Amino acid sequence: MASAALALRTRAAVTTLLGPPQTASLAVRYASKKTGGSSKNLGGKSPGKRFGLKKMEDHYVHAGNILATQRHFRWHPGAHVGLGKKKYLYALEEGIVRYTKEVYVPSPSNAEAVDLVTRLPKGAVLYKTFVHVVPTKPEGTFKLVAML
Repeated sequence: MASAALALRTRAAVTTLLGPPQTASLAVRYASKKTGGSSKNLGGKSPGKRFGLKKMEDHYVHAGNILATQRHFRWHPGAHVGLGKKKYLYALEEGIVRYTKEVYVPSPSNAEAVDLVTRLPKGAVLYKTFVHVVPTKPEGTFKLVAML
């Protein structure tokens, strides 16, 4: 009898170990929010910002015309040219646009610029591009307008 009871216990133990799992009280959890996707990597689908020169050399401009838009300083304001909030260059006077390249010599008090110059090879020269507006008197105006 003892052997029969032992055989029943071992059979019960084997069937519980090898049999299908008991699913009496399993709680299934679902997502509380729907998946939204990611907007981090747009993959070049964003439109261009249209930075660059708007008025070329020898173009006639009026006061207030935008000459160039830029994210970093690529062109610097020269004579009769103003600098806008987002580094836009605009004409302060009516006239003709001119571009010049001038040698850049940093002041010794600017440590960042001096560090840049010391890292350049010997004999190298730094240039900056400046945008100028050469004022011209508009032709064919009324005398009454000129008197004001």
